[in-house]
Amino acid sequence: MILKELKIDTWIGDATNCYIIFDEESKETMVIDPAGDVDRIEEMINILGGKIKYIFLTHCHGDHIGGVTELKNRCGGKILIHRDDAEGLNNADINLSGYIGLPEIELEADSRIDDGDLIHLGNLQLNVIHTPGHTKGGASLFIEKEKCLFSGDTLFRGTWGRTDLPTGSIEDIMDSITKKLLILPDDTIVYPGHGKSTMIKDEKPIYFELKPKLL
Repeated sequence: MILKELKIDTWIGDATNCYIIFDEESKETMVIDPAGDVDRIEEMINILGGKIKYIFLTHCHGDHIGGVTELKNRCGGKILIHRDDAEGLNNADINLSGYIGLPEIELEADSRIDDGDLIHLGNLQLNVIHTPGHTKGGASLFIEKEKCLFSGDTLFRGTWGRTDLPTGSIEDIMDSITKKLLILPDDTIVYPGHGKSTMIKDEKPIYFELKPKLL
């Protein structure tokens, strides 16, 4: 597996992490959260010699989906999102596209995913984990073989995602983190929707021992 991370600037002032996962044998490619700057995303895919199979959305907010339509039109790929966030793709009151200064976004998913679904990218198997809290349909991806987790805006380095936006819940996000993500192997690398990567073992003390992380 080859993993590339692109920092995509958006109106919110906090760059969105867009991830490109490339299976070297099959050339199949997944793009996670193409927030915009499609030229850069397409350039990286061309450098890798990849072909987009999936566009995976960790949740429906505008700062994660701003480049989806253009990327799909240029490069193809099936849009995947958890079924509980599918409505938000074409509802500006939920995806907040206008609030963050984007034109109103309306999308339709090609497939709605659920907790426990398996996504295959060449020889890679990606496990879908439903992680509500930031939004009701937030979803993370775990690749056991590569010991990596893509956590969207659920789990960040030293903190967690906002829960004061439409469909958010502090109770749900804490359950998602403590009961679904922090049970993963300690050496799992966490790639969040914003900011720096971290590891599961480094986040556990925050939630289980109430110790702040020194960033």
